[in-house]
Amino acid sequence: MRSNPILRRLETPQTAVIAVTGPDGYISPDWYETADQVPTWNYIAIHLRGTLTRLPQDDMHAMLDHQSAHFEDQLAKQPWTTDKMAPAVLEKMMRQIVPCRMKVTQIDGTWKLNQNKPDDVRLRAADNVETSTLGSDTQTLAHLMRHPNT
Repeated sequence: MRSNPILRRLETPQTAVIAVTGPDGYISPDWYETADQVPTWNYIAIHLRGTLTRLPQDDMHAMLDHQSAHFEDQLAKQPWTTDKMAPAVLEKMMRQIVPCRMKVTQIDGTWKLNQNKPDDVRLRAADNVETSTLGSDTQTLAHLMRHPNT
């Protein structure tokens, strides 16, 4: 969006970091069924580092069509397209969105999946995480806890 303060810095390409979070969730010490444990939070986080560049405004329509087609094609419905919008409304919205591209030069990831625990302890925690609502995408988190090296 044009009101974003980052945009004001993009008169020239800028070094940038984008933080991306994956599944995460609370881990109760009781789930380990082992003495002397404390609560913790399991998670996956990735930092993408590189150069952020503003693209020409004329690129926006094609970028929006391409990106929305990718996701709309995965839904069980007639895909949404920009053709469904009134041209004047679409043009107004396009002026509010600024196309940018980041050339990623470094990827740093960290994950905490109880990989430091014995297998039986980690698997018990994963079973509880899978049905927990304290976090995001806890089923995926449980799967990753069960297979931390994949």
